[in-house]
Parts: sequence; C-alpha cells; structure tokens
Amino acid sequence: MSTLLKVGEPRRLYQQIADRIRQLIVAERFPAGSRLPSERDLATQLGVSRPSLREALIALEIDGSVEIRMGSGVYVLATSGRTDTQGFSMGESPSELMQARATLESSVVVLACARIEPDGLTVLRKSIEEMHAEVERGRRPLDQDRSFHVTIAASSGNSVLTRLVAELFDERHSPISEKMQARFESPATWAAAVTEHKAILAALELRDPMLAQASMQVHLEASKRRWLADSE
Repeated sequence: MSTLLKVGEPRRLYQQIADRIRQLIVAERFPAGSRLPSERDLATQLGVSRPSLREALIALEIDGSVEIRMGSGVYVLATSGRTDTQGFSMGESPSELMQARATLESSVVVLACARIEPDGLTVLRKSIEEMHAEVERGRRPLDQDRSFHVTIAASSGNSVLTRLVAELFDERHSPISEKMQARFESPATWAAAVTEHKAILAALELRDPMLAQASMQVHLEASKRRWLADSE
C-alpha cells in the first residue's frame, strides 16, 4: 500500500517525471491506447536519465496510467491521468536507495571486519546456506538476505548503523521497489546474490577490510543493475 506523503515533503524525481508524462497524457499528446515512445527516445525528450524514467513508468503502472508489456512497450490506459494517487508516496527511488545502501554498507562492513565475532560468522554462513536452499526451492529468500546484511551491521558494534541498514533494506517492500523486483527478479539473479554473499563472507573470515569493502560494493552495484534491468 502507498503511504500518505508528509505535508511539505518534496516529490521524488521519479514522481516528478511521472507527473510530466501524466500531463502529456491528459493533454492527449499520448492518447489512450497509444504506445509511448521507446524508453531511450522518451528519456531524451524529457531530458532525464533512463533509470529515473524507468522508475517513473513503474509508478505510472502502479497508479493505473499505463501498462508495461514486456517485449512490446508501454501503453496508455483508458483510465489514465488519475490524480488521486499523487498525494501518496510509492517509496524511495530504487536507484537512490541502492546508492545509499552501497555508500553505507561498504563502510559498515569495514568496521565489522575488525569486530565480528565467531558467532557472527556462523550466523552469516547459516544465512547463506538457507538463502541457497530457498533459491533451490524457487522461493524469494528475503528473510535470509536481510539477516545477512543486518548481521554484518550488528557486528560493527554501532546500533545506529544497524538500524539504518535495516531500515534501508526494508524499504524494498515499498510499492515501487516491490513492483520492480517482481518484474526483474529471477532464480538466476538470486543465485548471483548468493555467490556475492559468499565473497563478502570470505573477506570477513580473512579480516581483510579492503576486500570486504570491495566485495560489498560489487554486490550492491550488481543488485542495483538487476533491479534496474533494461526493459527493452
């Protein structure tokens, strides 16, 4: 469910782009039933990045303005131009969220490298094993994924950082993040995440802060690419 925007809260970039497309739809630049220009062309017309445009299109799909047909394009719906959802937040920008996570967690893992206890390493190994098992069963291992990242944060010894890591992770349950995950996640992407977790664990076991930081950055950058996979 979308959450009510706080009074005075600025609209996120993807919401602003969605507003502009919605205005063009209302003005019948893009009439009902028509196909929007390709993602590349529309991004050029609006002067925005493709990741931000992709998020805006997902937001428009959530509010019923458009339908995204994989392999075909984005089509305007007859019920488009709605305004009743514009007072609600669909969540943080997924691309900005992953950037924030990479910045924060690549620093947190350095602290954890020096402070993690054997019990913490055991929890990380178990979370990876359970994550792999869930993927093999065709399930989304969100609980195990969260446990892995929050355990590393807790091992830093800083409760504030632990809370921030958990809050940023939990933002993936927002409407826009859930929609993007549903569109682009697959057993293959989750298997890749398991492999990346193993690399982070190996660096922590070696207590190599530079390697741990690099491994975390690689993982979260790869996660960002998976979330924002090209839709064309």
